[in-house]
Amino acid sequence: MPLDRLALQGLRNFSSLELSPGPRINVFVGENGTGKTSLLEGIHVLGMGRSFRTRQLRNAIAHDASELLVHGRLAGDPPVPMGVRRHREADELDMRLSGEKVGRVSDLVQTLPLQLINPDAFRLLEGSPSGRREFLDWGVFHVKHDFLDTWKRYRRALKHRNALLRHGRMQDASMASWERELAHWGNRMDELRRAWLDAFLPVFHETLDGLIKLPDLELRYARGWDRKRDFAQVLEQARDTDQQMGFTQQGPQRADLAIRLGRRPAIETLSRGQQKLVVSALKLAQGRLLERLTGLSCVYLIDDLPAELDEGRRRIFCEWLVHMRCQAFITSVDPGALMEQWDPGTPVSMFHVKHVEVGQGQLLPMDR
Repeated sequence: MPLDRLALQGLRNFSSLELSPGPRINVFVGENGTGKTSLLEGIHVLGMGRSFRTRQLRNAIAHDASELLVHGRLAGDPPVPMGVRRHREADELDMRLSGEKVGRVSDLVQTLPLQLINPDAFRLLEGSPSGRREFLDWGVFHVKHDFLDTWKRYRRALKHRNALLRHGRMQDASMASWERELAHWGNRMDELRRAWLDAFLPVFHETLDGLIKLPDLELRYARGWDRKRDFAQVLEQARDTDQQMGFTQQGPQRADLAIRLGRRPAIETLSRGQQKLVVSALKLAQGRLLERLTGLSCVYLIDDLPAELDEGRRRIFCEWLVHMRCQAFITSVDPGALMEQWDPGTPVSMFHVKHVEVGQGQLLPMDR
């Protein structure tokens, strides 16, 4: 379901802002520092309970505000109101769905699936495995209903085994018990990831082929331990070295999704523009698979779409967004870079973001 209402209070340079976005393509143009990315950040807070610009959400609160408040409404019958509030001095979020308080961020994530394409998305290629695991697990979470419980049970068993390792209780009977738990849930997590990846790969390659021709690009899943050995056996045989390190060195928490072009990591070969298209294909394909398997549609947050893309590639990217019939929020510094990228009849809402004064922002509708 698309967002048909968005209201921000106390976020960055917006003391107060209300927006009625269009159901499909929404483009925000304006000079640097006017708050275009902050609009995307607000939607991200609404759907994820956190910012993509700072680890501490309190850092996103306007300097003269005591709290940050984001309200949204998903179009539907009935519509679904959502809200996230963060007091500057509080440690917890106040999250609400359909007027009811919820205690889990996962409830927001399930209700408003988001895909973010911004400069940080390049970390899928150049960053640590943790970012690629997060990408993988986002996909599994949305289509495999028991994944969240599996993930929590695995993390609990991992925490207990690591505590025993640090305290030198190698012969404690609870070690074997927690290792059985760890092996059981670790194997289940691996099964769910593999099943999702099997469904994802054909959709990804189709999407990538539509954006850029890279026939030698491959995604290779590494589960986090020796593929020739049982996980329970790996844990038992690694006790001594794990105790020396003070933590469990192998398991799903070390999984990775290597992205290679031929025999080399893709990051070493691709240009910056090619990298952006590969990352975009990953994100778009993840959303396409979600819709295919569940009927749910993602909302896409795309910061500075024209950057690193020539006019032809921008046109292809925009054609994909139109083809997917999704709701997208796109920013750009240059109004002309996106004005002519849409076919006639495409529902595009364009806004000029103007910085009026400190603490306020303004959105002005634009004609295409």
